Amino acid sequence: MLTFAVCDDEPQTVRALAAQIAGYMAGRPGLAYKTDLYPSGAALLQGGKRYDLAFLDIQMDGLNGVETARRLREAGGCRLLVFVTVLREWALDAFELEACDYLLKPLDEDRFARTMDRALARLGQGASRSLVVRSGGSFEVVPLENILYCEAQGRRLYLHKTDGRIISYYQKLGRFAQQADARFFCCHRSYFVNLDHVLGYGDGRIALPRGETIPVSRLRGREFTEALLRRIKEREGWGAAGRPFYPLP
Repeated sequence: MLTFAVCDDEPQTVRALAAQIAGYMAGRPGLAYKTDLYPSGAALLQGGKRYDLAFLDIQMDGLNGVETARRLREAGGCRLLVFVTVLREWALDAFELEACDYLLKPLDEDRFARTMDRALARLGQGASRSLVVRSGGSFEVVPLENILYCEAQGRRLYLHKTDGRIISYYQKLGRFAQQADARFFCCHRSYFVNLDHVLGYGDGRIALPRGETIPVSRLRGREFTEALLRRIKEREGWGAAGRPFYPLP
């Protein structure tokens, strides 16, 4: 059974997070889980339980989320941490405490689902996923790990694969977003990139294997960098196939 803890001194946020967890897990009926709710960091620590995943508000009265996380780590009280905050500036604290992610208030359903995808994968509850692509009268099963990026042109999607092949089929980009998992990031209105294959980023372009580059929207640059850093940290500082990540000059 998976065990979750939600710790926040705002009752509304506690209820929202509990509802998000329930909604996400409802789509995974094969996984049993339990969620405990706490109004403060002190209450969580006093409980003395061990959790697979703990959601901690950073700015709480009394013992804040950062100090709660430190003590929880020292006591071996959780396997993974996710911080909840209203400020992006707390992201550095999240990385220093080896949190697997941080969520901004108000909670975004899609972002929460990506966070849970990452967490369950790290907890050993994830599964290798694939797309079933229909082109003409034939079907092809495409593992997500074999996709470098997805490109939208008009009514067609183009899956650029690691072996150099490009699969073209009729589909909306929004549908691809629903089928993809947390390793994919929407870097531009016409592109989803597989973060595991990013070799570098600079001047608004993402560098990929075989010398390919794709654009990053100016408004999404910061969020892309944050998503990439999270993914690199999860993979212990290495890109796909053991490739180190280097910023572009």
